Amino acid sequence: MPHDSANVSRPSAWRFFALLYALSVPWWILAQFVRIEGLPDELPITDAGATFMPLLAAVILVARESGAQGVTRLLARILDFQRISGVGWWAITLLIMPAILVLTYMFMRMLGMSLPDTWTLPATAILVFLLYFLAAVGEEVGYTGYATGLLQQRTSPLLAALIIGTLWALWHLPSMIGLGQPIGLIICGLIATVAFRIIYFWLYNGTGSLFAIILVHALFNAGRTFFPGGRTSFEQHSAVVGYGIVVVLALTIVAITGVGARRA
Repeated sequence: MPHDSANVSRPSAWRFFALLYALSVPWWILAQFVRIEGLPDELPITDAGATFMPLLAAVILVARESGAQGVTRLLARILDFQRISGVGWWAITLLIMPAILVLTYMFMRMLGMSLPDTWTLPATAILVFLLYFLAAVGEEVGYTGYATGLLQQRTSPLLAALIIGTLWALWHLPSMIGLGQPIGLIICGLIATVAFRIIYFWLYNGTGSLFAIILVHALFNAGRTFFPGGRTSFEQHSAVVGYGIVVVLALTIVAITGVGARRA
């Protein structure tokens, strides 16, 4: 059914975040009462619901703005890997997060932190990665597929990255508190979350690919789970080593590229 242009809402990143937080509040409240074990890293089962709220918010808004065809176009971008052009961007997409994790392990070893001498991937590794990939779809269709392009049209890529990164970090805060993370780890995690968004902006502005962001998001989360000794090992001393590397990388990207050119 055709849409009357007078009744169609103009796309708005701010409307997206308002709707996202409104949709997420019930999950945050439910987390106080529901405790079901079994997810990777013992994450609350409510996180599995909340992680799809960015996707839901984006779909609701796009349906209102562009109808079913707009929603189809948005969801088709989940697998837009053909937009990643050149060996260089493919290498960055596939290797940047594993490289961060390897460097984290090396520096932790050098600093004498407690790490296991042996490491093997569990038999469930592929399944866990697929779960993280789906979770990344739930977040990035909203944050990258919907909000990033809109905000970059109105401000600089760096400021847009800082705005979305901050709102993304605060969106994770209830889960951090619910997991009982110490204040030091929460602070480091919030700062690193903003830094991750800067890295994602740079990669997105270089590739134009939503799939690339979903993949790197999933690779880091899975890599942290499978880190030698598990996520608890990675988060020793408030994860200052691993998250510190992420922050340094983000600052380097800003200094050299300014997060790249705008990408619709």
